[in-house]
Amino acid sequence: MLNKETIRVGGAVRLERPFHKLRRTLLTALAISLAAVGISGPAAAAYPEKPVKIIVPYPAGGFNDTLGRLMGNKLGDIFGQPFIVDNKPGAGTMIGTSQVAKSPADGGTLLVIQFPFAANPWLYKSISYDTRKDFAPIMLAGRSPMVLVVNSESSIRSLSDLLEKARKNPGAINYGSSGPGSSNHLAMALFESMAKISMTQVPYKGSSPMLTDLAGGQIEIAFDALPHALPFIQTGKVRPIAIGHATRSPVLPDVPTVTEAGVEGYEVSSWHGFVAPAGTPDDILVTLNREMNKVLQMEDVKHVFAEQGVTPDGGSREAFADFINGQLDLWKRVVQEAGIEAQ
Repeated sequence: MLNKETIRVGGAVRLERPFHKLRRTLLTALAISLAAVGISGPAAAAYPEKPVKIIVPYPAGGFNDTLGRLMGNKLGDIFGQPFIVDNKPGAGTMIGTSQVAKSPADGGTLLVIQFPFAANPWLYKSISYDTRKDFAPIMLAGRSPMVLVVNSESSIRSLSDLLEKARKNPGAINYGSSGPGSSNHLAMALFESMAKISMTQVPYKGSSPMLTDLAGGQIEIAFDALPHALPFIQTGKVRPIAIGHATRSPVLPDVPTVTEAGVEGYEVSSWHGFVAPAGTPDDILVTLNREMNKVLQMEDVKHVFAEQGVTPDGGSREAFADFINGQLDLWKRVVQEAGIEAQ
């Protein structure tokens, strides 16, 4: 047939491909062979041959969306192919995550992940993907600390004040969350466990209404990711009393860490990274990791991160895999000990 070509790979497997795909097949085979012996060249640089989709399992707006678009624009310039953001919010990020788990493992679909990626397996009785097995880590892009904030008129002016009040009146302090199983709920559950105190959760449908009520005095305290809380802090509507990170934030250098303030070893960050479907070829993952790390070093990218209170991270795929496994283990323990279920 004129529109078919038959080729052999490794002298053992007989494949038929439409003629117009023959060049791509040969280039891919050659790229793998070159990568195996440490040689780069035109064939090794063939990825991507078509536009790449970046799934963001959140609505437009917010740092995850900003990250996807920023990284997509930079990678598009580097590779000469569009990296297109596709927002797929819903079901606690599981709609978009499930879509990527089922996508072809060819580097054509990437996923922005955050805290729920590690918490959802323990919050829901069943999900349609296996978090540990269905994804290939690419890179941890950045982290922003959780910050403990109070109403600006609150008598609580330090973590010591909070601990004293909570221990004298168990359950009397109302704290806000973005809903059962949200990052700020789990951050507070871990804090309560480590500080040996008990407070009362007031769930909201999102961070913004929670912080609005905190600013208005309807609730007294909340943990939230720094990018969410920062605008309220800057206007003086809420006051930060502790940073839930191992080190102080350069954005709020005068605010002590939770460990410094009296609950040793506490550390919770809002984090952001990229994964691909499991089975994506190693050479593609290596290329993406290398170029994404380069993007994080660009001054304009650092500026956007700094404005949002996010610290660029980067690093190897292996380090990110270890980080994800650590997060999965931590939130499994917290969820099970506190008996938390998502609603």
